[in-house]
Amino acid sequence: RAARSPKMMENKVFLSFTFYSTILILKMYVVAIITGQVRLRKKAFANPEDALRNGGLQFCRQDPDVERCRRAHHNDMENIFPFLFLGAIYSLLDPSPAVARIHFLIFCVGRIIHTIAYLLQLRAPTRSVAYSVAQLPCFSMALQILLATTPYW
Repeated sequence: RAARSPKMMENKVFLSFTFYSTILILKMYVVAIITGQVRLRKKAFANPEDALRNGGLQFCRQDPDVERCRRAHHNDMENIFPFLFLGAIYSLLDPSPAVARIHFLIFCVGRIIHTIAYLLQLRAPTRSVAYSVAQLPCFSMALQILLATTPYW
């Protein structure tokens, strides 16, 4: 086990945030790997040099399945990166560890369901409901950050 500083061990909220953030980053890596695998399987490459290496310039093209994977990944970047900022700052506000964990868990599960719904083309409104549910803890954290920092504006 890696040594942990005593200060870090004191902040249970930050440790919880770190756990869920790492799960989300790993999920993003998995989506990137899936995108690459779909590119290879469908022979749909974004760059001429990749197409030439894999059969010819005719494979420098777009594919709907690859684009779906790319949109899922792009959506992750639009949502997970702000969560990383909000969650880190929120962790410094000394919130209840149980409440904070619920915030992080809801966001994480919502994003995982969103990705599954996106990649497996699950019936609507599965993806949009997962997206909306995952946004709730972000708005909650943002509001709490604003309330805590308003006196310093």
